[in-house]
Amino acid sequence: MIAADYLKRIAAWSRELTEQEIEIARAGISEKSYRANEFIFMRGDNFQYWTGIVTGLARMGIVSRGGKAASFAGLTAGAWFGEGTVLKNELRRYDVVALRDTRLAMMDRRTFVWLFENSVGFNRFLVGQLNERLGQFIALLEYGRTLDATARLARSIASLFNPILYPELTLHLEITQEEIGALSGISRQNANQCLKRLEREGLLRLEYGGVTIIELDRLRHYGE
Repeated sequence: MIAADYLKRIAAWSRELTEQEIEIARAGISEKSYRANEFIFMRGDNFQYWTGIVTGLARMGIVSRGGKAASFAGLTAGAWFGEGTVLKNELRRYDVVALRDTRLAMMDRRTFVWLFENSVGFNRFLVGQLNERLGQFIALLEYGRTLDATARLARSIASLFNPILYPELTLHLEITQEEIGALSGISRQNANQCLKRLEREGLLRLEYGGVTIIELDRLRHYGE
């Protein structure tokens, strides 16, 4: 069983729970580590956990039968995901792979359902989470069809700074150019060119092992 203060550090949603709800939540959470490039789960898996990123970075996406990969979202520390699948009690419809060594907090379905049925604070969080995720995927569909590579990359980076989905981020993002390319659906070489363009335009600053965001709002609307 994880400690109550530790739960509050890794899960922003827990800060709105009652003491009883926190006790139930922490009793239903275990942790597991994954190596870089290891699948956390694959489409079709019966993975019955609501999951949070404690440390590391993961990518949500699919690979078609023809071998074409599509990225849906990046998942950074503080992100919790998979609530829709847990609510519907269905097989996973997408893959999640660790892009670097990653540690997860996993809440079993029984605990998740209890909180869903009994906790006002938990339900308030879920409504906001589902609404933000829907907006994220609508935006992904839009810019995937209408924007060039630089704009897609800019929007992909900006999507990691959603305060609801990723509450613990600062404006410095520890991420490699290869990881940015993977999240944006482009090669590392193309990602490098796009990042240099964004840096020249004053939207971000490239640094060793990461990027610092200078103009977040411009990144969110890049290409309009």
